[in-house]
Amino acid sequence: MRKEFEFQGCVEVPAELSEDEFMDKFIEFIEVNGWSFGGGINTIIDGFYINPDGTKGKYVLDE
Repeated sequence: MRKEFEFQGCVEVPAELSEDEFMDKFIEFIEVNGWSFGGGINTIIDGFYINPDGTKGKYVLDE
């Protein structure tokens, strides 16, 4: 039997922490516990998604 938790949320981190650094720490935590993770990540600054080219995308509360 497999059990999974799906979650939606945000983790607030220091501004100087990069997305790659965060993911490295997150995946390390997952792997240390013998778990696996599937999914993605989005960077949000001041309530706006950041596009891959570094420009400001849509506001997080816009649908």
